[in-house]
Amino acid sequence: MPTVVLMDVSLSMTRPVSLDGIEEFQRKNLAVHGLNMLFEHMASNYRLEFTSLMAFSSLWELLVPFTRDYNALQEALSNLEDYDKTCVEAALNGVSNVVQQEWGSYHHTSVFIVVLVTDGSLGIGKGSLRHSLQTLKQRGDDKKFPLPFPFPTKLFIMCIANAEELQMTDAMDNLEELLRLSGGDGQIFTMEGPLCMKSVQTMFGKLIDLVYSPFHAVLHCGNLSSDVQVFPRPEPVVMDEEVEPMPRTVSTDLEIVGFIEIADIASPPVISRHLVLPIAVNKDVDEVGTGTTDELEEEPSASQMAGKSPNFCVLLHGSLKVEGMVALVQLGPEWYGMLYSQADSKKKSNLMMSLFDPGPEPLPWLGKISHLGPISEAADNPYGEDDSKSPFPVQPQVKRSYAQNVTVWIKASGLQVNDKCICQEIYSKRHFFS
Repeated sequence: MPTVVLMDVSLSMTRPVSLDGIEEFQRKNLAVHGLNMLFEHMASNYRLEFTSLMAFSSLWELLVPFTRDYNALQEALSNLEDYDKTCVEAALNGVSNVVQQEWGSYHHTSVFIVVLVTDGSLGIGKGSLRHSLQTLKQRGDDKKFPLPFPFPTKLFIMCIANAEELQMTDAMDNLEELLRLSGGDGQIFTMEGPLCMKSVQTMFGKLIDLVYSPFHAVLHCGNLSSDVQVFPRPEPVVMDEEVEPMPRTVSTDLEIVGFIEIADIASPPVISRHLVLPIAVNKDVDEVGTGTTDELEEEPSASQMAGKSPNFCVLLHGSLKVEGMVALVQLGPEWYGMLYSQADSKKKSNLMMSLFDPGPEPLPWLGKISHLGPISEAADNPYGEDDSKSPFPVQPQVKRSYAQNVTVWIKASGLQVNDKCICQEIYSKRHFFS
């Protein structure tokens, strides 16, 4: 989930805040402190995700393009300048432009997180959020409001103000309308109690818990298991065809139910793809005494000790890569996915997990996943003695009166032949009517 951080640098963010009656800070300082906390967390737990930083007042500016360098993001925060009035609409237009320019046609493949950091001041006059929302129905096609974005988005508004301050005006109502226009997938966060460092840490901590908490799970295969982190965090899935649709979430216990050749599973439709990383667990850390400084320096670090210990996740990755197979993994009740090795380059590969659509039969040519079994239990080898046959695609039990051969597009040649027939049919009709 790539993240775009929108930082308000208007004059209202320079209003002083008294901390404990001793030292005065600006609201901008509180916002910078909260964002530094967010970037430090992402550098430790979401270091593979891309993040961009933008500043806005009446205009917007891209300070840091999408990057994994969180030091560059924190450095840009320390060099923020103050500008004029707030114009949220201009900033949202900037987000749309930056995402589409930097991600191109790939901006539909992921959900973008937009974190808007502001003090709740809507601006004044033309260009203010109040004016933008009041003129929504009076605009032409060339001046449409930027929300909803032309790509999947979750909008989170971080207000450097408490709820009582926002409710004294219509600021909260306008921010809620802004959230509704974005699609409703997001939340408005306000500070609780007095404006201070502790309150802003609590507010950004809630955002981290909701959006950026790492997904830890245990990968099981018989008597073997491994602690893993799944990145990015799997989102709940809702099936529309169900009578009472309920969100399904990936279990923290991932059970490998079997292995299958890549040629048999081919290129199946998936909901999302995730990186699976092993987690080094040092069980002896809690048992180590305090000791002296010299004794601790001689001890090897936890990461060094973990690198020398066997790990099932690493074994699985290497085995799938060498054997050319995938592992079918159960994500929950009647919900499956697959684990496989994907190469980034000639020398580097990663263990990936793809999620199928929930259901007992996500891939029609394999039949029901629960009906699959080991080759050793079959009377005859379904692949033949010389691997010249394949048990897939599974033939349907009921033969339709209009059905001939089963059409399953699992090979590129079959897909090309069908596409060619369709194109020839369209061309012949076009030529006839012209």
